[in-house]
Amino acid sequence: MDSLRWYEPDQVPRVCGRAALSAPRGAPLSLVDECCAALIVPRRVGARLAGVPSAVLPAHQRVLDAAARKAVDLHIVTFDASTHTADDAARAVGVEVARIVKSLVFVTVTEQGPEPIICLISGANRVDVGRLAAVVGLPGLRRATAREAHDLTGFPIGGIPPFGHSRPTRVIMDPDLTSFPTVWAAAGTSASVFEVPPAALRSLANATVAPVTEHQAAERATLLPGQAGLAATGVLRPGAASEA
Repeated sequence: MDSLRWYEPDQVPRVCGRAALSAPRGAPLSLVDECCAALIVPRRVGARLAGVPSAVLPAHQRVLDAAARKAVDLHIVTFDASTHTADDAARAVGVEVARIVKSLVFVTVTEQGPEPIICLISGANRVDVGRLAAVVGLPGLRRATAREAHDLTGFPIGGIPPFGHSRPTRVIMDPDLTSFPTVWAAAGTSASVFEVPPAALRSLANATVAPVTEHQAAERATLLPGQAGLAATGVLRPGAASEA
């Protein structure tokens, strides 16, 4: 609780998950609710929406706990409006859509049952399913249904985080995400996100970086002999053939 912090008209404080709209204009948060006042999250420069503090939900806690196990401290931002899609999230936090991490769930049926694969993809890209199947060595890979995605990860579509899932899952990460200083990913609900450096994201998700998007597959086809293997490991990024 911070009795000296004040809210502005564009910063709607959250108290135990409820918007404190009845508080007098300019009132200190301590007067809103002395038991559980939450600190204000300032509006990010360029963002369409101001983040609003709220109670930590079980879904948020799973993400925070997974990060804490690797000594990473995350800050989850919750919005009143949905961040369900990459475009929604980009508008909310005020960044280009390419900096939004889409956590997409794919599945195939094996003798042991359904095996999920999670792709961490730049919001500007689309997965080449055939290329993904070749990278992970799983023929018959397809996009999971909303029910399958929830059952396999423990999170709903639109809020699936890159890690913290209900079962161990193989994760493939789009190399395009590594071109940004930080990226934004879902934090377990369809209205919450967190910011993280790509290197930390890769570590937290135990992700393998590989080109599995449509444009990357097309660019990889233009590589010189011997360069394709380097591109697949991330040593050579697609497009480097034209510079050779």
